[in-house]
Amino acid sequence: MAAFELVDTHTHLNDGKFAGQEAEVIARAKEAGITRLINMGDTLESSAKAVELAAAYEGVYAGVGIHPEEIYELTSADDDQLASWSEAERVVAIGEIGLDYYWEKDEDKRALQRRMFIHQLDLARQLHLPVCIHDREAHGDTLAILKKEGKGLKGVLHCFSGSFEMAQEIYKMGWYIGVDGPLTYKNAAKLPEIVEKFPLERILVETDAPYLAPVPMRGKQNEPAFVRYVAEKVAEIKGISVEMVAKQTSINAEELYGI
Repeated sequence: MAAFELVDTHTHLNDGKFAGQEAEVIARAKEAGITRLINMGDTLESSAKAVELAAAYEGVYAGVGIHPEEIYELTSADDDQLASWSEAERVVAIGEIGLDYYWEKDEDKRALQRRMFIHQLDLARQLHLPVCIHDREAHGDTLAILKKEGKGLKGVLHCFSGSFEMAQEIYKMGWYIGVDGPLTYKNAAKLPEIVEKFPLERILVETDAPYLAPVPMRGKQNEPAFVRYVAEKVAEIKGISVEMVAKQTSINAEELYGI
């Protein structure tokens, strides 16, 4: 058993790549000291699977929502479904939601992303749930929307890829940044410097499994057990013990998600 306990605050065991392996992946995570994990939904189907896994396994929680790459004009029936899931005991967030301009170049579809992002933020407010935000190459619009439409909400910018100035704005809002495998990569660019300067009290560690496996597991299918490598990198950058990182990031997860 690991000497410290961690929370993987963003994973996707509801992804098809884990089909039939969920129990063993969760067992490996627990063996590595990852006592709790949160599966984020990106479609209605994957959100349903996240809810199902949360009900089936102790220490497993769920976020429900529609990812910007999968977004469409949500109906009242979709809203009702998300609201219904939110009543389940271990559903702790609306997520992951947000903007993705990396893949989407069409202006009309980007406008739809923005509209439905605001729509899901409003839903989270009505349901009194925090939000998990996906922001890829849409930093300006993401921040503008959060400042205007995120009032009264708590949340995290998952897999943070913005500037230090953006991180400071997120901090002022009382929100968190999530860091994943890219922090461990040689081409991590400005992220290590941001993590060094950013208060540990507002950092969450994540895997985004099955994607973005951290060094030394890069090239393999990522899984929650590997979040320890992200925590170790945070500790190295900040010049503190990994136990301290594990303790504080777990407290952060508890404060944001109520787990």
